[in-house]
Amino acid sequence: MPKIPSAEAKETLYRVAMDKITSMLDGESNEIARMATVSSILAGDFDYFYWTGFYRVVDGVLVVGPYQGTPGCLRITLDRGVCGAAASRKKTILVPDTHAFPGHIACDARSLSEIVVPVLDAAGNVLAVLDVDSDQLSAFDAIDQKWLETIIATVFAE
Repeated sequence: MPKIPSAEAKETLYRVAMDKITSMLDGESNEIARMATVSSILAGDFDYFYWTGFYRVVDGVLVVGPYQGTPGCLRITLDRGVCGAAASRKKTILVPDTHAFPGHIACDARSLSEIVVPVLDAAGNVLAVLDVDSDQLSAFDAIDQKWLETIIATVFAE
């Protein structure tokens, strides 16, 4: 099982990932391509990320989008799970123990902790959520939240 890096190591990993993401996406306007690139880089650079990807809002439902990992849930209503809660509340949700989160959807039982960051358009509407799961308890902290929110704000700035 991959070790969760120290705070200093996390900061370094995120700085490197951010540089890769912004470099690769320079001039790319396609939303799906942007999501695919973010998912790929994050999954490749962070060993403790078990599932990394996006759920896009389509007709009022979260539909699985570009991701890296085991098969995800295909559709999630906005009233279910961590993804639905983050989308409904329009704020990041960090869950140290998925089994303790009321209404958690177990797309894969190996997921033990999770962080979900909403992707908002300029008007504040939810376009998607970035969902990152770990097969370790308490894998995510304020550093992950700060950087993932920064990546989303940078990548999806209009």
